Amino acid sequence: MKKLYPSAQAALQDVVADGQLIAVGGFGLCGIPEALIDALRDSGAKDLTVVSNNAGVDGFGLGKLLETHQIKKMISSYVGENKEFERQYLAGELELEFTPQGTLAEKLRAGGAGIPAFFTKTGVGTLVAEGKELREFDGETYVMERSIVTDVSLVKAHRADKSGNLQFRLTARNFNPAAATAGKVCIVEVEEIVEVGEIAPDDIHLPGIYVHRIVHNPNPEKRIEKRTITEKAGA
Repeated sequence: MKKLYPSAQAALQDVVADGQLIAVGGFGLCGIPEALIDALRDSGAKDLTVVSNNAGVDGFGLGKLLETHQIKKMISSYVGENKEFERQYLAGELELEFTPQGTLAEKLRAGGAGIPAFFTKTGVGTLVAEGKELREFDGETYVMERSIVTDVSLVKAHRADKSGNLQFRLTARNFNPAAATAGKVCIVEVEEIVEVGEIAPDDIHLPGIYVHRIVHNPNPEKRIEKRTITEKAGA
């Protein structure tokens, strides 16, 4: 199966649609699929529910989809860098399912592994557990969390071979592998494409069986979320 597509727009064609549940990889602004997010914006798909660690920032990442009002609901663990997100949520224009970070990661991982639900201690006794099944194991109370399987996953990797075997780089490995496995269709944006066999088996972080389409984006912007500058002593 040919997995390489000439552009992000071509990779999303006939895949994305209104009302879908979409997982988007990344950790803050690190490892976000920039070109695929732009293509999703340009597709015009609306009423989307997006599962992501974060909601981007104003004017970048998922913040672009918030500006165009294409996102109906966010399922996230951190949303604190986006004023438009805050405005839409407080105005009742945007739904939010706030999820503990480890729980969100496990929801995606478990969904990709075919596990429909799991029990965790995180959130017990808080608003997170309201309306959910509680069960006792070894004298401790746990809350049941449903796993997540999405219609589409948009992820970012550093390198791929032409079969879709992936390598992630440093912090970009957070959430991207789990988001990839949770999608019924996984589309990956990569900086480098190599021939099959050029990535050593031990260096493959995600096998190509999970990857359906690949887009080459060799020069992503890689914006810094917050820049802190410290003056040298004596300057």
